[in-house]
Amino acid sequence: MLYDCAIIGGGPAGLNAALVLGRAKRKVIVLDSGKPRNRVAHESHGYLTRDGIKPAEFRKIANEEIHRYPSVETMQAEVESVSRTKNGFELRLVSGEIIPARKLLLAAGIKEVLPNITGIHEFYGKSLFSCPFCDGWEHRDQPLVLVSDTPHLFHSIKLLYNWSKQLTVCTNGKQILEEEQLNQLRERGIPVIEQSIAAFIGSDGKLEKVRFTDGSQIECSGGMVATQLSANLSFQEELGYESTEMGGIVTDPMGKTTAEGVFAAGDAAYVMPSQLIIAAASGSKAGAAVLADLIEEEWQND
Repeated sequence: MLYDCAIIGGGPAGLNAALVLGRAKRKVIVLDSGKPRNRVAHESHGYLTRDGIKPAEFRKIANEEIHRYPSVETMQAEVESVSRTKNGFELRLVSGEIIPARKLLLAAGIKEVLPNITGIHEFYGKSLFSCPFCDGWEHRDQPLVLVSDTPHLFHSIKLLYNWSKQLTVCTNGKQILEEEQLNQLRERGIPVIEQSIAAFIGSDGKLEKVRFTDGSQIECSGGMVATQLSANLSFQEELGYESTEMGGIVTDPMGKTTAEGVFAAGDAAYVMPSQLIIAAASGSKAGAAVLADLIEEEWQND
C-alpha cells in the first residue's frame, strides 16, 4: 500500500498530524519506537483540558482518538533508512519491512544527554527537571538548585527565579557568568557555586542535597538541570533538508522543510518551548501542510 504520508514519531506532534490527515480521509501510518522522551516524567502540564495527565495516558487517549479514522494506522517500529522513489519515499524498518509513502513527516523529537553526575537518573523526571513551564509550579517557593554550564545560564536563572526566590546556581566547575551578571545575582541574594558537583543525594526520587567535590553540600528539594539536546533521528544526508546549529530541522511556519515532500513538527523542528501543547499544535499545522501539498499535486494531475 502506498500511504499518503508516513509519520516517524508517535508523540503529540506526530499523532496530531495523523488526526488532521485522518479526518481528511488520507492514508497515514505512524511509526514509533515506543521510547518517548517524557517517559521519565510523572505528569505533563500546560495543556488545557489535559493538565497533569500522565504521558502514557495521553498517548493512550490520543491513539484511541486517531484510530476512529480507518485510514490511520500505527506501528511500533524503528526506521533504519529512508530513500526517495518516483512515488515519494521508501522507509526501511529495522525489521526489513518497506513502507512506501508519498510524503514524509519527521516528528521523532529530540533526545537528552544528562550531565555526568552521580545520582542524576534517580531524580530526573521526579524532582529534577529541565522545563520550569512543565514542572515549576510543583516546586514553587521551594529551595531549588539550577545546574547549568551553558551560555544560556543567566536567562535560565531569571526564568526559574519566577517560581522560587530560594535559588542556588551551580555551574559544575565552569565560570560562565560575567561580573555584571554576578553582581545582579548578589543583589538578589542568589548564591553561585562554581565547584564541581560530586553527587545528587536523596531518596525515593526526592532530591535532598547536592554534594560537591570539595566535600561541601547544600540542601534543596528539587531543581532544574540543563541538558544537551540532539535530534532523535537524522536522515539529513539521504533527504537533503537543512538543519540548525542545534541540530533541529529547518522548517517554514507550517512545518515544511527545505527538502521536497519532507515535513517536520514538534521537538524535531525545535519548536520551543518544548511543551506538549506546542508540539501538538505544530503537528496540526504540519498535517495541514502535508494535505495542501497532496491536494495541489492531485489537482495538477487530474
